[in-house]
Amino acid sequence: MSPEQRVIMLVERDPALARTYASFLSAQPLPVMQVDDLAALSRQLESTAAAAVIVDLHTTDLQESQQAQTFSAIAAAAPLIAICADGSVTNAVQAIRLGAKDYLPKPFQQTRLIETLERAIAQNQTSVPPAAPCAAKPLSDESGPDESGPLAGFVGRSEAMQSVYREIAQSAPSSASVFIIGESGTGKEVAAKAIHELSARAQGPFISLNCAAIPTELMESEIFGHVRGAFTGATEDRIGAAGLARGGTLFLDELCEMPLPLQAKLLRFVQDGSFTPLGRSKQEQADVRFVCATNRDPVEEVAAGRFRQDLYYRLHVLPIRMPPLRERGGDAVLLAEHFLHHFARQEGKGFAKLSRETGRMIANAPWPGNVRQLQNAIHAAVVRHEGSVLEPEMLEPTMIEPTMIEASMIGAAMTEPAPVLAKASTKPGTNGAHPEPDLPLSELARHIRPLAQIEREMIESAVRLCGGDVRKAAVLLEISPATIYRKQKSWEARSTAPAPVSASAPDAAPGPAPSHSTAP
Repeated sequence: MSPEQRVIMLVERDPALARTYASFLSAQPLPVMQVDDLAALSRQLESTAAAAVIVDLHTTDLQESQQAQTFSAIAAAAPLIAICADGSVTNAVQAIRLGAKDYLPKPFQQTRLIETLERAIAQNQTSVPPAAPCAAKPLSDESGPDESGPLAGFVGRSEAMQSVYREIAQSAPSSASVFIIGESGTGKEVAAKAIHELSARAQGPFISLNCAAIPTELMESEIFGHVRGAFTGATEDRIGAAGLARGGTLFLDELCEMPLPLQAKLLRFVQDGSFTPLGRSKQEQADVRFVCATNRDPVEEVAAGRFRQDLYYRLHVLPIRMPPLRERGGDAVLLAEHFLHHFARQEGKGFAKLSRETGRMIANAPWPGNVRQLQNAIHAAVVRHEGSVLEPEMLEPTMIEPTMIEASMIGAAMTEPAPVLAKASTKPGTNGAHPEPDLPLSELARHIRPLAQIEREMIESAVRLCGGDVRKAAVLLEISPATIYRKQKSWEARSTAPAPVSASAPDAAPGPAPSHSTAP
């Protein structure tokens, strides 16, 4: 049966929930077939090819061995996603051990379900058998882009990426920690998943944790878990990433954003595999492999005292550097073609190729947001336009968007046009290189504003233009999302403090007060 004839199987006996999940999936190109339980699912799979299976765990009891065997068999037949209530995390862990690709704790948004489903299907389409890592297509110099979809893995045959493929193939069979370094959008998580899929732990869970996206006060619970009553709001036990990753891989993204006190606890976990959930006195053990990533220079972070040196040496065993798109030669065009085909199918459009001019424009663009920016640019162009060939005018607005944001924020840094320095003079011996305007300090203060104020306006403008999406704004500003969250918290604290008495000159006119944006 062809992929177009496959269906998404939904196991849900509650009619109301079944209708809700079906409505969430209605925009997908694949039809949805709903059954009441695992037994009915097994029978249906004998005559129906499933692209993915979604199981709400309240429809089954995974503690019974017969149903557990059925669950494992289903997971082997199609990528499986488990839905669990907040109090059923233990069932989710067992589901992952039995082969589920991912799980969704209730409640969840439609976008979360769609993203999880697409990722599971894409991973299944491009999975490489662990027993034959050398057969992976990217390892050949003659290999073209992966036809099954770039969202699931790497696309590219540049020398820079060939080096990455070799390093991944060499690192995967080992149990040593891997430290991936690269700019935002270069594919660090894709590399981490490839390492996991090619390792002996491929049948175990792959647990990803973004240290920059978790509030500091919740990070320890997210990593090590907690017991009921450990803190206000802890109404039930929770298994953290360390427990969920048992027997598999724990991917710590943006590791350098982790607070120093928590780094000490992570070091103990890395050293001997032991950790203590919040609110519990007894230690637990977990056998996991660590893959870490950061868009910062870890050596500089260690030198600045923001990252523990001993933790760095424990984790920085097998380093892999992900090259930015500007160093990958013709890969940008290959990626663009794949994104075009993928999003044309997804959006029901007729785009089949790039024009020669579009390919030239893509190859010459700097792409500061790397692959992620290129992906978003192609997606936007496909959504906004019709045709069979993607022309330059269709892509240009999305390509220059970061430049437009930067220009608008720089323009906002000036309260009015700069003064004409008609009486500029030079000091003796400067050869006219440094003109010295004959303007008093109070006059200069009208045209030069504090750097902190300009920085705040730039960040708030970026967040506003990105529709409140802090992570997207951080990518375009080339800073960490955690930096934006910290600054927003600082600004909020400052705004609630009593205003100081101004000691500035009467004729010093400060710039307009910036509007305040909160994190979504």
